[in-house]
Amino acid sequence: MKVRICLLVLIVTLLGCLQLATAAQSTDDVVVSNAEKEKLRKEIVGDLVLPGEQEEYVIGHGDILSVTVYGEGDMSASAAAPPAAGNNATGLVGAGEGQQKETAAGIKVRMDGRISLKHIGDVQVAGMTLTQAADYLKKLYLTVFDDPIVTVVLVQSNSRRYTVMGQVNSPGIFSLDFPVTVVQAIARSGGFTEWANHDVTIIRQGSGPKEKRDREKKTLSFDYDDFLKGKDLEKNIYLRPNDVMIVH
Repeated sequence: MKVRICLLVLIVTLLGCLQLATAAQSTDDVVVSNAEKEKLRKEIVGDLVLPGEQEEYVIGHGDILSVTVYGEGDMSASAAAPPAAGNNATGLVGAGEGQQKETAAGIKVRMDGRISLKHIGDVQVAGMTLTQAADYLKKLYLTVFDDPIVTVVLVQSNSRRYTVMGQVNSPGIFSLDFPVTVVQAIARSGGFTEWANHDVTIIRQGSGPKEKRDREKKTLSFDYDDFLKGKDLEKNIYLRPNDVMIVH
């Protein structure tokens, strides 16, 4: 019985952490601090760190958001469009086979980095974390409502992408909406062509609206044949937004 209870607590905690990664409430309205959450989480799972959870999600162009004020509902300036029909089996965006990522209903971050909301009009949110956006919108909505509780939810991530070029069967631009390793990216792009020599170069350009001097830029290499032999397994890294993977 104790084992079952521990497993149940673990599942609930991990699901809670996943939700926190895709939604945020204005910090003034959150009762439990991040430090307390992390302390309790470590009591359950220890030092387990999953790929992609080191940094809070930064809103980018094309992302689909939901903005609500407690008691007032959805703050979208227009009715949310229904999801577009499409094939989302591979998550390809503009790839060789022409498969498009299905679009979810919500408020889309436009090319200018803004979204349109009721009562306050267009607001710039690109470059903010979900928590920063919730705090910013709470301050704006204080001019409209009495002590509003604002929640910003990432409905669909469209801004995080990576590019695969070279000797693969389906090169293109792919959504990074879940952790993807180099080997998984090769498989996702249709595998090697018959002319490939199985060497891969990853050009890491850095991501996010950082100052030019702070951008992380470097070139990484990966040898698929060595990987099959059990060598340099640590080079099968997780891709990051804006990575360019060239298969030779």
